[in-house]
Amino acid sequence: MTIKSVSALVLDELAIFEFGVICEVFGIDRSADGVPNFDFKVCGPEAGKPLRTSVGATIIPDHGLDDLVGADLVAIPAIGGSDYLPEALEAIKAAADSGSIILTVCSGAFVAGAAGLLDNRPCTTHWMHADDLARQYPTAKVDRNVLFVDDGNLITSAGTAAGIDACLHLVRRELGSEVTNKIARRMVVPPQRDGGQRQYIDQPIPVRCSERFAPHLDWILANLDQPHTVASLADRAHMSGRTFARRFVEETGRTPMQWVTDQRVLYARTLLEETDLDVDRIAERSGFGTATLLRHHFRRIIGVTPSDYRRRFCCTGSDDEAAATA
Repeated sequence: MTIKSVSALVLDELAIFEFGVICEVFGIDRSADGVPNFDFKVCGPEAGKPLRTSVGATIIPDHGLDDLVGADLVAIPAIGGSDYLPEALEAIKAAADSGSIILTVCSGAFVAGAAGLLDNRPCTTHWMHADDLARQYPTAKVDRNVLFVDDGNLITSAGTAAGIDACLHLVRRELGSEVTNKIARRMVVPPQRDGGQRQYIDQPIPVRCSERFAPHLDWILANLDQPHTVASLADRAHMSGRTFARRFVEETGRTPMQWVTDQRVLYARTLLEETDLDVDRIAERSGFGTATLLRHHFRRIIGVTPSDYRRRFCCTGSDDEAAATA
């Protein structure tokens, strides 16, 4: 399925940030960057009728609930309270039944649950609300330890910025890495999330990187296949090893070798998506040298094996062909 139309649900007590995440990913015209425009609609109980947000402002949807049904994607941001309009729940259920993907951000999972969409399905929400979600919907399989859960036509995400991860994951799944990369760069997605969370978003060069230091990172990215050590990189930058390592952490938030490994994994991921190279050749091109080392770091950072990743995201051939090369 290719996402062309996106309808975002808004109700009273709407959370602005989570709604903004959906708007940022799907509602902005990025056609100048080569990103296809989505037919984006903001849908409420009544078109033109103001709704309260959680911060004392109001929002006026241009469309009614009927425009949820038939959309390729129905996105539900965090919405406070628990007394959801029956008409809204019926529209969400009708959209799901007609083939729409349902995506929730943070406590938006409760709205999906009220519409009957979480029964016997894996899902997540903000860690503060996970126990409540499990109590209210006892057949839901609530995972408290992940950023998002992809269950095909239902994607649920944890709190706040985890919605970005879920949205970008969905774009990558449906539209490929090139579109996702362009959106992520415009959004200036942070290069690394703390806590070892696994996610399918790009890790661009940090925006705070100084103009003086950026060429060093550019050179590394252009030469990932070469062997690198802190000493060799420091020598090329005309710094002592200690000074270079300190500056590198200040600029990127990662040690030099952590950053190099991250970028090698990301490059390997792109090769898995966009080429039919076997895993040994990808290991060489990305600088890991051996398939064993690539598999180790790929699984540690991405959370799946290269072959599993290629089966899911490869766009050069059939699943069988992809699996055979990885």
